[in-house]
Amino acid sequence: MKIMVLLKRTPDTEAKIKLADDNKSIDDSELQYILNPYDEFAIEEALQTRDKVADSEIIACSYGGEVCREIVVKALAMGADRGIIISDDCQRDPLATSKILAKVIEREQAELVFCGKQGIDDDNMLVGVMVAELLGWPHVNVVNNFDLNGKVATIEREVEGGQIEVYETHLPVVIGANKALNSPRYVSLPGIMKAKRKPLTTVAVSELGIELTDRQSEIVAYHYPPAKPTGKVFKDKPVDEMVAEVVKLLRNEAKVI
Repeated sequence: MKIMVLLKRTPDTEAKIKLADDNKSIDDSELQYILNPYDEFAIEEALQTRDKVADSEIIACSYGGEVCREIVVKALAMGADRGIIISDDCQRDPLATSKILAKVIEREQAELVFCGKQGIDDDNMLVGVMVAELLGWPHVNVVNNFDLNGKVATIEREVEGGQIEVYETHLPVVIGANKALNSPRYVSLPGIMKAKRKPLTTVAVSELGIELTDRQSEIVAYHYPPAKPTGKVFKDKPVDEMVAEVVKLLRNEAKVI
């Protein structure tokens, strides 16, 4: 069985984002990038699934060109069998990206796809869902537990309020990994050495035989979040006067009472 893991390159969680001068892009000259943290849970689940399924193979795949090599190599060092980097000559929106990934999944004849529940950069939760829709596969996101018995998967996902939903579906399926799904293993030195010898191929979008004629999304402008208003300090007055003033502000300005 072929298992594919979709990977995304995202800014470091501790990085300070700076906008470019045109306010339409991000200045990444000093920005550190990492493997999307939720994708690490996807890799780990794929590895654990491979251990239970005979004659299975894990393919780590990332769209974005040569800059994604580092994160694909990390997946190989964790234990994936081979990697695919998809290169392109332009930046695509989530729908076009999903079409590209879906085509690669079809070409590889994968039966099970893992991805992170979302990218930590835009938090849109779009690509995994759209890939499944384009393939005509079932999809379960925010997955906390995954169990595969033959071709039948039992899946638990978290919903608002701390409730758990349980699904049962036949393969193929796309799974969006949540952080409660497992504990990703660390990359070992032997794993790093083995990764250097594993197959890693680059595929151009032009080789996939798909037409991306859809109108692309256009970024009009990025804006920093508005500055937080300064707090008000009440002192040097009788307590009853300060309380009355606070209540007045809560009622008239904050409008919370």
